[in-house]
Amino acid sequence: MRYLFPAKAGVALAAAILAVPAAANEIDNARSFDIAVSGSISQYCALGGIADMDFGNLERRGLSRQVPVAFNCNMPFTMTINGERGALTHTTMPNGQGPFGGQLPYSLSIEMPVRHPAQQVVTKSFTSRQIQAGGIISSNGGIATDGMVLGVELGLPSGEAGLLAGEYSEMITITVSPI
Repeated sequence: MRYLFPAKAGVALAAAILAVPAAANEIDNARSFDIAVSGSISQYCALGGIADMDFGNLERRGLSRQVPVAFNCNMPFTMTINGERGALTHTTMPNGQGPFGGQLPYSLSIEMPVRHPAQQVVTKSFTSRQIQAGGIISSNGGIATDGMVLGVELGLPSGEAGLLAGEYSEMITITVSPI
């Protein structure tokens, strides 16, 4: 049998047949080759919600709370804790009135398991004045996968006669940044 091709198709077919053995000879002579393989995983940190801490009657001494917080961070990080006023502060008279104070200092503690690759626990405590300036805790090169525990312990009132009657509050902001 004979097949007839138009002239252009015959030239293209001949060129394709001739090109295949040249590429095969190059591969046949190769003894090794490198293949670049790559990929990536996005950085993330997820911090669970924290319910407001209501201590109720602040006249009681030694009040404290510990709260577990969901926390997961797949890279080393630093955590910055900022307190808005540096104390639980009377909402309308932050400086108090007469012998009654308007501020109640507190301390904040953090306990956080980290891995690198062995697990260790990072802990740090701050006074309310320290976190007003910005307290910093580092994962020391580790990652967090098992949450953390925040603790708040109330201190002694600022006034000689105790605290002024009324509502007290403080806003604490926690920011996580990659190292």
